[in-house]
Amino acid sequence: MELYLLRYFLAVVETGSFTKAAAACLITQPTLSAGIKRLEEQLGVGLFVRNNKRVFLTTAGSRFLPRAKAILHEVNMASAEIAQTETADVLRLGVLQTLPATLVARLLAGFSAAHPGIRFDLYDGSEQELLNRLDERGLDYALSLRRVDDDTSMPLFEEGYQLALPVTHRLAGEAVIRGEDLANDSMIVRSRCEVLSETSRHFTDRNVRPPLVYRTAQDERALSMVGAGVGITVMPESYQSPDVVRIPMRDFNPRRTVALFLPRFALPDRLTGAGKAFQRFAGGFFGHAG
Repeated sequence: MELYLLRYFLAVVETGSFTKAAAACLITQPTLSAGIKRLEEQLGVGLFVRNNKRVFLTTAGSRFLPRAKAILHEVNMASAEIAQTETADVLRLGVLQTLPATLVARLLAGFSAAHPGIRFDLYDGSEQELLNRLDERGLDYALSLRRVDDDTSMPLFEEGYQLALPVTHRLAGEAVIRGEDLANDSMIVRSRCEVLSETSRHFTDRNVRPPLVYRTAQDERALSMVGAGVGITVMPESYQSPDVVRIPMRDFNPRRTVALFLPRFALPDRLTGAGKAFQRFAGGFFGHAG
């Protein structure tokens, strides 16, 4: 069904006349009449009752009217959105789900203050999801973990993993904590943690099996539950909260490198400057040359 036929139909409804509708559509009346006939044939029903003075909708036409309006509305909205995206400076940025929201928010807020004409379309995902989207040209940049030292990404910062405990915890004042000291502590599991298997092995190697009280894929929620005293967990160092203390575990030393993954294809000319500006800002924000 061609969209122009829907426009002919709505023009007749709005004007109540084939003659006025043809004028509104900048076509001849025979052309419009032929278009309405074609639409009726495609639908298999009559849409209008005609008399000498005015055109009225049939029952079928009345039922079809809101559908036709909805279809054209969606088409117009899609066209407007595409036109805006094609002309605006919009960078599509993927964000790893295990990066702290506050850290990403500070980065984007600082960049937006320095470059108010550039905005972002954001996408949360796992490491593999972000890599897939970069390869498929669904993202321009991604904040994720660097596993290989090559020129596809720009390292931003490195960090380790520590215990997260409520400030009221009995061990909150310790400099280092042994896994053996946590045998009776309730544990919160961060299901998307990159070192989940290493963490489990660290405890089982010490014959420690703390009770699991909560499992979540949302790291900010895990941090909040730690602060509330629900349990403890292992998190990257960059997760911070006033009611949570971060303490390293003895003999537990995994680390991760957070990097800005670069475009896998040439950006449109209008985005080249914006992309370079974001690379420079991200590097400077985390204290590295960009």
